[in-house]
Amino acid sequence: MTYLSESRALSESRALSESRAAEAVGGPRPAGAAARLATGNVVALGLVSMLTDVSAEMVTAVFPVYLVLVLGLSPLQFGLLDGVYTGATAVLRLAGGHVADRFRRRKLVAGIGYGMSAAAKLGLLAAGRSVPALGAVLAVDRAGKGLRTAPRDALISLSAPPERQGAAFGLHRALDTAGALAGPLVAVGVLWLTVGAYDAVFTVSFCVALLGLLVLVLFVREETTAEPAPRRAGTSVRDALALLGPGRFRRLAVALLPLSLATISDAFLYLLMQQRLDIPGQWVPLLPVGVAATFLIFAVPLGRVADRIGRARVVLAGHAAVLGCYLLIALDALPGFALLAAVLGLRGLGYAATDGVVSALAGPLLPERQRATGLAVVQTGQALAAMLGAWVFGLLWTALGPREAVWAMAAGLAVALAAAARVLNGLGRGG
Repeated sequence: MTYLSESRALSESRALSESRAAEAVGGPRPAGAAARLATGNVVALGLVSMLTDVSAEMVTAVFPVYLVLVLGLSPLQFGLLDGVYTGATAVLRLAGGHVADRFRRRKLVAGIGYGMSAAAKLGLLAAGRSVPALGAVLAVDRAGKGLRTAPRDALISLSAPPERQGAAFGLHRALDTAGALAGPLVAVGVLWLTVGAYDAVFTVSFCVALLGLLVLVLFVREETTAEPAPRRAGTSVRDALALLGPGRFRRLAVALLPLSLATISDAFLYLLMQQRLDIPGQWVPLLPVGVAATFLIFAVPLGRVADRIGRARVVLAGHAAVLGCYLLIALDALPGFALLAAVLGLRGLGYAATDGVVSALAGPLLPERQRATGLAVVQTGQALAAMLGAWVFGLLWTALGPREAVWAMAAGLAVALAAAARVLNGLGRGG
């Protein structure tokens, strides 16, 4: 008894000393070396995503102008390419989650995905003005994103305790969005310095993506747990589909599909604003900055709010903000700049309330050994629904006109939102 008492006193004394040391430098009380490592892992992954998003958004920002105003694509043709850009992420999402969980090499699988996206930036230089070639390169780029997303989110989820999932994903998405904010600015700067040379944008984009890959290799660590790995866990399509058995995870996955289907892609949103306000082509790449700035401001606060009041509620509120964005466009109720600011702000708010929060909501519903696979299931469904949504919107725009197409998507999103509210009801505080 004496030995146990002395040991307990020594442990308490050491913990108190660490706590006081942390308070002396203004930091939070430590939860041990593992917690510090986990926090560092989230930050490192955030930096990787930040650099990668600078690279990706440089391309994304100039593509609507390049494809529609320079190459002269119709809304239907643009919708097909935009659908490929959105939906090709689904090609390797399940494969990435499956391999990452099967071999517990989430960092390696994510790194291959980041490498594919970096290489695709060089492919844009070779594609030139060929629309089929551009489509193929975009598919490779998005397939790389699909391969890396689930393993990366699994690393984040495993680097934070269940009660801090929203905050961890909020921090990651904030850093990610800082890159999305900088990307269009860098693209416009490169175009200005090179007098409109799009190949220079693609070259700089490749260099930044390569830097992000280097940060992943050097600073991100593979998270391990004491949970044993069953021999067959996460090793087959059957195992992945088994996750969709009756339960809370299936309710979440099903509820998200119609919401993604009824969402207008950002590229179409920027084209709508360009047409409505007659924005000069060289300024269109700056429109994503408004969305990214709002996302950056609200990502961390909404992640924390989601941890407190329920993540499902925040996800639903985010889609309600997107619905408000569409109604403003359809009603044309605000004058020029006010409409632009409101549309971009609501779209960014929608991202802040849904992007990381969905992963934070899904992660704790899954066993650790199938965390990447389960997240890939959700993300694959969202990507495929978004791809179909882009094709549908392009067809509606061509057949009915832009305003009528927006009305149709807004009506679909309102119905999907009402249905999702019923399906997600009762997931609990963590949900």
